[in-house]
Amino acid sequence: MTALRSRPSRPLQLTIALVGAARRPLALAAERRYVEERVVGRPVDPVCIEPYRPQHARPLVELWRTSFEHGVGITDPHPLEAQLAFFEEKVLLENKVRIAFSASTLVGFIASTPESIAQLYVAVPFIGRGIGSQLLALAKSESSGSLWLYTFVCNARARAFYERHGFKDSGHGYENMWNLEDIKYSWSRSASAA
Repeated sequence: MTALRSRPSRPLQLTIALVGAARRPLALAAERRYVEERVVGRPVDPVCIEPYRPQHARPLVELWRTSFEHGVGITDPHPLEAQLAFFEEKVLLENKVRIAFSASTLVGFIASTPESIAQLYVAVPFIGRGIGSQLLALAKSESSGSLWLYTFVCNARARAFYERHGFKDSGHGYENMWNLEDIKYSWSRSASAA
């Protein structure tokens, strides 16, 4: 998971503006979404969230790698081509992938299903600007009412981010490829409403 800057918990106000449409719930929005989030007293970057397209594969994987290395504090020794193949052969086949742009710059992406989040990464220069929150809000709105994900224990920013957004620690494990302890986080709409 990307290293997200920690900030005090504050109420979120989401404004969803759809091109040529009246405001309506995010789950009913068209595939191309323009989302602007404001944390009370602090504006954040508006982004356009779009479905993944093949021409974004390499820039997305480069963003993923850089953000991962920044958040976890390790250098990925695998060739970029191997990560690109993993993305195309595993991540894309098992998840719905959406990409976030600020102006014409790719600033983040999420790969999720109605039950889980496989990947959520924000470009390092854009960390702390609410982009991860917007991508996470999208996954929550499209969820079946609950979500689970894994992040590494050493990624304190990502852990604080998920906890701030209502995710609870539901177990610890060990990820063999990276030889790092991980945490399974779970979120439930009903628990968040309580």
